[in-house]
Parts: sequence; structure tokens; C-alpha cells
Amino acid sequence: MFMRIDKLQAELPAPKRADPNAAAALQELLGGKYGEMSTLGNYMFQSFNFRSKEKLKPFYSLVASITAEELGHVELVSNGVAMLNNGPDKKDGDKGDGGDISGAPFEDMKDIRLAAAFLAGGGGAMPVNSNGQSWNNDFITTTGNVVVDLLHNFHLECGARLHKLRVYETLTDPTGREVCGYLLVRGSVHAHAYALALEKITGVKIKDFLPTPNIDLSKIPECQKYLDEGSHRRLYTFSPNDYKEMAGIWGNGEVALPNDPPGELQVVEGHPDGGKIHQLTGVPSAFTPDYAPEEMFEIASKLYKKSR
Repeated sequence: MFMRIDKLQAELPAPKRADPNAAAALQELLGGKYGEMSTLGNYMFQSFNFRSKEKLKPFYSLVASITAEELGHVELVSNGVAMLNNGPDKKDGDKGDGGDISGAPFEDMKDIRLAAAFLAGGGGAMPVNSNGQSWNNDFITTTGNVVVDLLHNFHLECGARLHKLRVYETLTDPTGREVCGYLLVRGSVHAHAYALALEKITGVKIKDFLPTPNIDLSKIPECQKYLDEGSHRRLYTFSPNDYKEMAGIWGNGEVALPNDPPGELQVVEGHPDGGKIHQLTGVPSAFTPDYAPEEMFEIASKLYKKSR
């Protein structure tokens, strides 16, 4: 089962302006072939289908714990997309009755690259790539063969790193770049972890392939604080009691990659401290949350008071 916490895994700065085209680029990291929906789907179903879980506990625990982190990555990218679609935080966006919509208040939306983000999603994120193509089950590999699945996961993380770098190069807004910076560090952790798991089984030093693609994360400003705090050396259990066995793979004298700040790898019980989830205020002219939300707000306020 999964436990949910009302935070993002990382703190995202508010966007400087609404930039739906930047949000469309970031969608690639959500619903693209190497996006977070793919990493989540692969590891989740591999963990569900894992054979001999008790006998292969360190390897099962590794895949299972990273599954939980990937679910948080889906949430992080989705929030980044919505923030870029909607622009800076607004304090009074919920006010008003929508005005005269016959004036085409969203005329510009017909010309953006991913119009469905507004027309179908109301400015939110959807499980699609940067061109609006739906994410699909064909991106999932779960063979039941531990080596094949781990090798696929290593390839998936390296491919995801390549895509994150390319998306990063298309963005200037701090929100999108922060998403990329955090995920580049955490994706490198996962590639490293799968490489170590394969080395334990086969003896092949697959970690020597890293980093792939070959770029030093210290050259990316948005990665720096995560490297400084040691995020590149941590795997989280995302559980109060389970999945600690992966310390035999991620730990046990293993150290950070040569280009990263030095130190031993460590398994951390629980989850990252995380950051706040930004409020997406209502847009009355887009009928979100509805044309005249005042009554809903009044009802919600009464229900909230009863829950205290």
C-alpha cells in the first residue's frame, strides 16, 4: 500500500509568468517515453510481479522503494506543469463570476502548442508527452527476469537523464528548471542504484557507464543545492518499517560517483522533508472550480470547521 503526504518532494519557486509552451515542454518529463509515468509504471509493476521476494529481498526492496519515489516525481512534474500553465501565484483569482466570456478571454490559447492543456485540462497537467500524445502501457517492461528488468531500468534512467537535460535546455523559467535540476540528481541516484544491483548479481561494473549522457551535474546551477546536501548519496525507504534491506546494495561501503561530491551512500528511513504545494487559484472565466464558486467555498468552510 502507499502512504500519501501533502507535500512535494522538492520546493518549487513560483513561475515568473504564465508560459503554456514551457509547460508543454515539461510534459515530456511526465508522459513521454522516458517520463515519470514510464519510470513509475515500470517499477510499480515489476515490484508487483517480483518473484521470490523474500529470497531476493534487497533487490525487491530497491525496486519497491524507488516505485514510491517515482509516484512523487509524477506529482512534482504535474505541479510544475500546472504552475507554468497558470503563472505566478494569485491571491484573488477565486473572486468574480467569470465576466463576459463572449469576449474570448483565452483567445491566445488556440495558438499554443498544447491547447488541450486548457481546452481539456483547464490549465492542469495530463499524462501526455510534449506533443499531446497519450502515455501508454507499451512503455512498461516487466519480464519477471531480474537481470533483464534491472538492465531495462538502468537504460530507462539513463534515457530519462538525456531527456531531462534536453528539456532543461529549452526552459528559462525557474519553475521548470527547478523540476529538471531536482530530477536530474534523483535520476542519477536511480541509475547508480540499478547499476550497483546488476554488479552484485553479475559482477559486471555497469556503473562505469555513468554518467550517461556524460555531463557533470555541478555545471547545472539548479542541481547544486541537492548535491551540496547529499541528495545524490541517498535512497529513501518511503516507509517507516520496510525496504531497509536495499542497504546491502546502496551502502555497504559504496560511495558516490567520481564527478559528484564524495561520501558514502546511505539509505534513509522515511522520505525527504519536501516543500509546499502551491495553491492553484480559481479562474472563473475558465469555470474552475466553477462559474460562481462562492457557494462551494461556503460549504467547504463549514465542512472544514466540522472536521476540526
